[in-house]
Amino acid sequence: MFRWILFSTALFLAGLARAEPATRELDWFDETRQRAVPVRLYWPDSAKLVPLVVFSHGIGGSRRGYSYLGEHFAANGIASLHLQHVGSDRSLWTGNVLSLVGRLQDAAQEREALERVKDLSFALDQLLGDEEFGKRIDRQRIAAAGHSYGANTVMLAAGASVRRGGRRLEMRDPRVKAAVLLSAPPFYGEADLKAILQSITLPTLHVTATEDVIRIPGFYSPASDRVAVFEAVGSALKTLAVFEGGSHSIFTNRGGTGGVELNPKVKAATKELALAFLQRVFEGKGEALQLWPETYRPLLARWTSPGTAAAVR
Repeated sequence: MFRWILFSTALFLAGLARAEPATRELDWFDETRQRAVPVRLYWPDSAKLVPLVVFSHGIGGSRRGYSYLGEHFAANGIASLHLQHVGSDRSLWTGNVLSLVGRLQDAAQEREALERVKDLSFALDQLLGDEEFGKRIDRQRIAAAGHSYGANTVMLAAGASVRRGGRRLEMRDPRVKAAVLLSAPPFYGEADLKAILQSITLPTLHVTATEDVIRIPGFYSPASDRVAVFEAVGSALKTLAVFEGGSHSIFTNRGGTGGVELNPKVKAATKELALAFLQRVFEGKGEALQLWPETYRPLLARWTSPGTAAAVR
């Protein structure tokens, strides 16, 4: 009995020592573009310089989405800044249902795609210049992550080469050192994907599923497009995980989509994979990434990563 009391007390004190990551919502405004950039920051309990992930949501999302990733990163010493893109956020779902298709199509246009990348760079400017947080971020360990439309945003920030009128649109943010791409779509209307993506040479992680199909009015993308993006990216350090089954929205906060039992398993596997990838890129620790495909082999349809064994069910 006495030993049990000591054990319980030890657990309680250990819990106190591991303070929960802090979460803060900030409402920034870019005066230059007259555009609001709301964010949610997940901040780790650490006295050291911390790495940072900047997260971009998919169409119709918000800064409160993908919280399972933000919380997991922060619990493991990585700050996570989740953006809200006001031109393609959750406000699309409000208003007259008869005009929903038009709102979705407008949000998917090129002008909003470019504004989203500017949101990302502006948010980085704001956070790195913040008196409270800026000096506590390691500028050499910054990654960008995104889902669907957000993955498209991240690819542009990571160096994707898009040309208009014979000129290259320069969207690359050199502060971004690695990219996590969930359900990455192709660049609609562009015939040569490799010409766009071969200029991305930083480390990339690609996560998708065999039923990861994008259906938006006027836009359709089969699951095979996600693999095509992986193959076209020019990075020599790129990793691909394809889950068996699932859905395009399985990586969002939505529960049940892609399968009631499969959904939480894929989320758990995805957050562990993203963390393992960042640990290898930023800390040179590859053990977790080596072990990951074996741990989650039953969920996988395909696994490709330099220096790790293939894992296919």
